[in-house]
Amino acid sequence: MEQALSELKTQTWLAEYLPTWQVHNGIIKRVFKTGSWRLTMMVANSIAYLAEAADHHPNLLLSYTSVEIHLETHSAGGITNKDLELAQKIEETITWYPAANNALDGAKKENWLKPDA
Repeated sequence: MEQALSELKTQTWLAEYLPTWQVHNGIIKRVFKTGSWRLTMMVANSIAYLAEAADHHPNLLLSYTSVEIHLETHSAGGITNKDLELAQKIEETITWYPAANNALDGAKKENWLKPDA
């Protein structure tokens, strides 16, 4: 069974690797501001795919213009490496956008995630 990490270790790791995520009441969380229902559902479905592949399932709070993710490992009673690794994969996937001069044009940026996503 996974061992829960200390809050200090979790905060230190997040500060270095995922500064947009926060520790709050024994969970790690992140809010993506989407700006539209369509993008909210795309983000939620992408997270669902990653979570199912990892067999580690977050709580998702959906609104018209945002997706809030809560991760914890219930069996360990706190945050574990499973949560950190899934958070890293979620961040990598959801914030990806084609680079300039890429063969992929990319969606219109004004229709994509908000800058502070």
